[in-house]
Amino acid sequence: MSHSTVPPLTRRTVLQRGLAGIFAYAVAPNFFPASLFGKNAPSNRLTVGMVGNGLICNAHLSTLLGREDCRIVAVSDVWRSKAVKARDRIEKFYGGDKTSGTYKGVDIYAKYEDLIARDDIDTVFVTTPDHWHAAVARGAMLAGKDVYCEKPITLTLREGRVLVDTARRQGRIFQSGMQQRSNASFRKAAELIRNGLIGDLKYIRTKLGEFPPPVALPAQPIPPDLDYDRWLGPTPWRPFNEKRIRGDYGGGWRCFLEYGARKNGDWGAHHFDIIQWALGMDHTGPVEFIPKGFEGARYQTHIYANGVRVERYEDGQKFMIEFTGSKGTVRVSRNDEFETDPPSLVTRALRADEVHLYVSDNHESDFFNCVRSRQRPITDVEIGHRTASVCHLSGIAEKLGRALRWDPAKEEIIGDPMASRLLDRPRRAPYALL
Repeated sequence: MSHSTVPPLTRRTVLQRGLAGIFAYAVAPNFFPASLFGKNAPSNRLTVGMVGNGLICNAHLSTLLGREDCRIVAVSDVWRSKAVKARDRIEKFYGGDKTSGTYKGVDIYAKYEDLIARDDIDTVFVTTPDHWHAAVARGAMLAGKDVYCEKPITLTLREGRVLVDTARRQGRIFQSGMQQRSNASFRKAAELIRNGLIGDLKYIRTKLGEFPPPVALPAQPIPPDLDYDRWLGPTPWRPFNEKRIRGDYGGGWRCFLEYGARKNGDWGAHHFDIIQWALGMDHTGPVEFIPKGFEGARYQTHIYANGVRVERYEDGQKFMIEFTGSKGTVRVSRNDEFETDPPSLVTRALRADEVHLYVSDNHESDFFNCVRSRQRPITDVEIGHRTASVCHLSGIAEKLGRALRWDPAKEEIIGDPMASRLLDRPRRAPYALL
């Protein structure tokens, strides 16, 4: 009589198989053996691959290199010089570990598909320009990796539902890069709103700033170590110009609608997200989007079903987000700038019976903790998709110059076939998403 044997449950089995693998071993998510992730584990460090090695990648490296619970083992970029620069920085930091033989160094990949194919990589950070987010994130999840994806997590609204469905089917952990939720001031502001401590909300204003308008750029020679066709990926062909693809926060690719949603997708992805959180709208969204200038509208506006209006307000507003209610005001920005009217709300402690929001004090820590626990992180993929939807719909209304009505349950634009076609975009061959 033969007896089937169950392979031993290992840390990498849990990470790569996700929830499906966990339940296949009859191990509930909250009851891992301590040896899998504790200090006595074969390795308590998560391995990381970085896809996209430009400006935002450098910011992540500044955080990740100081952590003891992870090691970066691979980088990928279509511009080799950027990948080399990232590799050299990482290997210099880990120099002692490399000398001792406990660290093998960093491998460079021209194509992200080769990076995500590695069995020894647990997590992938997607730090490319926006138009590559969905393809890289989806590919990584299909390869059994957990994903931290920069915001907005998609270029189009339809891509977002693809990412949500992929994450759920594959049992993957997905952290969207709206790190303001991991800030105590923004959490406090959201809790004050959720608990009705400034009364009935009248309106919300947020400041996004402006990018320069996109301009026609003359063709320049393509650098020999840049795969420019792959940088363009699914977007329309345009002549190479370094100003088009550079990653500075004041312009570059962020100015062009081909690669993102301009300021709606830049600061909007952060601030709209906090507003969604404060209103308890993480799994839904607004029902109307009004562009600036439409029928005399002074500000770009979106409106929720409960009547709350969100205005993109730039006229001298000091704070990034301002909530105005019938009994007071809450104003919040980064760098712990926080102000309330009445002032006593700043120090007002929540009672046990009031709404307490998810507490995260570090976005990367929350991601890594959830990779280990298999719990959904503070900006799970559905949250990232719903926030990105606000960004994309605001952009569609602006592009068409008219108001849109939106059904957030069906995720459909109501009564406007032309606008509905903009929920996705044609993808240049051979860069299909599916």
